[in-house]
Amino acid sequence: MNALKDREMSIQEALMSADSARKEMEKLQADNEKIMAEARAERDTIIRDAKQVKDNMINEAKGQASDEAKKIIQAAMKEIENEKIAAIDEIKSKVAELSIEIAEKILREKLADNKKQKEMIEKLIKEFKPN
Repeated sequence: MNALKDREMSIQEALMSADSARKEMEKLQADNEKIMAEARAERDTIIRDAKQVKDNMINEAKGQASDEAKKIIQAAMKEIENEKIAAIDEIKSKVAELSIEIAEKILREKLADNKKQKEMIEKLIKEFKPN
């Protein structure tokens, strides 16, 4: 009978041990699920933060590119204006040179002989009236 009681006790201990192991496994499984949920949440936070950093970097780069493009455009427009002024000045200078050359040719032609020179001098003297 002792053997039967020992056997019964051994079975009871094995059942209790199995129940304890089952409870421990359930606890470990619950802990594991909690850790996995925390890891997923942390992963989602890291991904969200990384996307935000990426978006900020892209927006900052776009802003810098836009500012740089504006500076380049302004510099180009200033250069165009400077070139335009220089071209206008050069044209004015050429027109003045051509006008002087034409006036010289006309005067040489009109004053080619002494008679015409004297007539011109006399005319200018008559037109000049001192106050």
